[in-house]
Amino acid sequence: MSRMSRVLVIDDEESVVRAVKRRLERQGYTVEMATSAAEGVELIYKVETPFDVVVTDMSMDLPESGLQVLHAATTRDMFTEVIVMTAYGNVANAVECMRRGAFDYIEKNAPDVDAYEAIAAKVDQALARRRHDIKKVDLWESLKQS
Repeated sequence: MSRMSRVLVIDDEESVVRAVKRRLERQGYTVEMATSAAEGVELIYKVETPFDVVVTDMSMDLPESGLQVLHAATTRDMFTEVIVMTAYGNVANAVECMRRGAFDYIEKNAPDVDAYEAIAAKVDQALARRRHDIKKVDLWESLKQS
C-alpha cells in the first residue's frame, strides 16, 4: 500500500491501549488511541480517512460497548476490519461479534498466550483481508465498466 496502515485501539484500560499501541507501532502501523467507546466512535466518524483496522475492548462503559464500536466502524467503511478483545471471554459474545462482522475475537487473559503478539498477528491478517477485499471490488468495478 502507498500509505501506512492506520489502526485505532480502544480500551478503557489505558495501560492496555498503550501496550497495544507500542506493539503495533513497532510493526510500522500508525496507531491512534481512545479510552472509551464514545471517544472511539467519535474518532471513527471524525477522521477524514477511515481506519484500516479497529481493535476494541468488548466491555467498557457498557457491557456491549464493543458492539457499538463494531457497528460504527463498519457503517463508516465496510472494509474496516474490527478485532474485538475481552478479558471475560464467552462463546455467546464471540458468536455475536462474528455474526455482526468482526474479523476476530481475542481473549486478553488467555493462558499461555501473549495477547499483544496475538493482537499484532490478527492485525496483520485483518489488513491482508482488507487489501484482498478492496482489490476484488476494484477488479469487479473495472470489469463492470468495460
